[in-house]
Amino acid sequence: MFDTIHEECGVFGIYTRERSDVASSTYFALYALQHRGQESCGIAVNDRGVITCRKDVGLVPEVFHKDTLTQLGQGTMAIGHCRYSTTGSSSPINAQPLVVRHCKGPLALAHNGNLVNAQELRQQLELNGAIFHTTNDSEVISYIITRERLLSPSIEEAVAKAMYTIKGAYSLVIMSPQKLMAVRDPHGFRPLCIGRLPDDGGYVFASESCALDTLGVEFVRDVEPGEIVIADENGLRSIRTHCGGPSSICVFEYVYFARPDSVIEGVSVHEARQRAGRLLYRENPQEADVVIGVPDSGLDAALGYAKESGIPYGVGFIKNRYIGRTFIQPTQGQREDAVRIKLNVIKETVQGKRVVMVDDSIVRGTTCARIVRLLREAGAKEVHFAVTCPPFINPCYFGTDIDSREHLIACRMSIPEIAKQIDVDSLTYLSVEGVRSIAKGAHCGFCTGCFTGEYPVEVPDEMPKSKFEHKIEKKPR
Repeated sequence: MFDTIHEECGVFGIYTRERSDVASSTYFALYALQHRGQESCGIAVNDRGVITCRKDVGLVPEVFHKDTLTQLGQGTMAIGHCRYSTTGSSSPINAQPLVVRHCKGPLALAHNGNLVNAQELRQQLELNGAIFHTTNDSEVISYIITRERLLSPSIEEAVAKAMYTIKGAYSLVIMSPQKLMAVRDPHGFRPLCIGRLPDDGGYVFASESCALDTLGVEFVRDVEPGEIVIADENGLRSIRTHCGGPSSICVFEYVYFARPDSVIEGVSVHEARQRAGRLLYRENPQEADVVIGVPDSGLDAALGYAKESGIPYGVGFIKNRYIGRTFIQPTQGQREDAVRIKLNVIKETVQGKRVVMVDDSIVRGTTCARIVRLLREAGAKEVHFAVTCPPFINPCYFGTDIDSREHLIACRMSIPEIAKQIDVDSLTYLSVEGVRSIAKGAHCGFCTGCFTGEYPVEVPDEMPKSKFEHKIEKKPR
């Protein structure tokens, strides 16, 4: 609906030693991860080796009700998924988890990320007789794993072998009849963490630690890049044959994707965003009367900017929390009004003042222009826009819906031209060096390919190039 970047999905898995209401636990965890995907969701429950799955298009409370969770029944394991589509259309058939039934037993899988060689693998599999039911690359992963399972003594060894074939970003939770596994690609593009159930002695896996907090689960650690973690009746163990290489988590997890109350790779997302705001001011100091943030990810950064600059922090916008992604705008006029419905300016905060507005990114430029217009109409004397990441100038191949340079305003306009287009008095971006340092102390490296064009792995040259020359101007220091 709005001019924002979207991440593909969130995953969750739970293993318990005794039969329990694992479906409800997964439901609450998906609620906590809803921000990672609002198009579809699903839960698969394992009861004595029998896997039952329920999934559909919609938000978690729209798809699951008390009766639905009761029908899923109790079990010792469950996995869950909430999805925003970056590959594959938004339809019930592409909802996850995927459940595969084969001669070595059933398998359920939930995937966060994108493969860079999915199309190539899919063609190979189809030429060998494979029939696909979805249009997403998660099904490719399930095919590769089940193919390796036929020649492997265990499901975890099949997964380890499959990792030599699949390339790109994948954080997976995989459920077999007796085991629950968490798998992270060797570069660790997407987050995945481990928690311990307080009484049962079981374990959970989740995209973010906020899901663990929702369930009252003890955080253990992050899954390492390249690691396969197995939870079964013998406890927790791992396979590290793919570990040890350079890591490169998507830096936008800290800028925008993750919830501020999550901790990723040892760093609080809330603190990282405040640090981004501090660095923004250090790199581009601006005189103003008030600093405001665009809800939600801009709020922490605005607070950091205000602390560093000494400029008072103010609440500039009230956000309507009841507009979902399915909000319909059938006419151009209604599309123009969509921002007004979602955000309302507090006039007393900005009227007659020089305002610094902090937000996480500019993609196409349409939404931020409308937000600026709201501030002008509310009486802001000046509007200075500060962005907590560098300009987007390249596609993402690892699970973020930046699909083409032609859709990116920074690929066809210079920074002064963008500022004029969105009607701000000044426009500043955080530098590449700055965004790489916002998660101070993180136990990982970062992928900044969408800002630099330098990717941690080789990517396909198949996405359309912009017809415009790249004209990003270096910011004055």
